[in-house]
Amino acid sequence: MDPGTATTGFGVIDYEKEVLQVRKFGLIETSKGNSPGKRLDSIFNELTDILKETKPDIVAIEKLFFATNAKTAIRVGQAQGVLLLASQKQKVEVFEYAPGTIKKVVTGDGRADKKKVQKAVRSVLGNGVRSKPHKKTHFDNAADALAVALCHFKKGVIK
Repeated sequence: MDPGTATTGFGVIDYEKEVLQVRKFGLIETSKGNSPGKRLDSIFNELTDILKETKPDIVAIEKLFFATNAKTAIRVGQAQGVLLLASQKQKVEVFEYAPGTIKKVVTGDGRADKKKVQKAVRSVLGNGVRSKPHKKTHFDNAADALAVALCHFKKGVIK
């Protein structure tokens, strides 16, 4: 998962019979007009529904990175806390990875830009991993979430 209060990216991947595939991915989006508490409540409720529907074995979350904007860092940290809480309530173990680690494991370059991460995600999971046509989206958040899932997969399965 790629935490944020405006958009939280999520991606669920399966590995069965030596085949890796995307089961579900997308965004949890909140309204700018809502209070911070209401936005966090919305993230919690939507993630809880996703966890109940998909029943993952684990949850992998991007760790909070150092940001120059303290207000943004606080909001992302709050969203991350909600993701941790929702996962705990559903009794799903959580693993956290730093952005540089995710980029290094997924692309081979710890400083890769978003385009390179998206290309690597598509090369592993297929070209069906795209934003929906004619829909305003922050696909990079969903791609980042899938990259976190791939990072955990590669660290755990491929030695």
